[in-house]
Amino acid sequence: MSNPRLILRILSPEETLFDGEVTKVYFPGAYCPFEVLPGHAPIISSLTDGRLLWETADGNSGYVDIRCGLT
Repeated sequence: MSNPRLILRILSPEETLFDGEVTKVYFPGAYCPFEVLPGHAPIISSLTDGRLLWETADGNSGYVDIRCGLT
């Protein structure tokens, strides 16, 4: 069985900050933080100041501090 993944693209007005496959993403939602896993229902949400975190299939993780945004 294959390991399900998500495609995560983090864009700023100036550049692409991340573009790759991940296994989970944590978002600083405007109302509350939330996690998205493969198979999650489609969602549109506003984001607030905070840290957007992700994990990859090989166990690596990364983050970007954001001021606001949409997902």
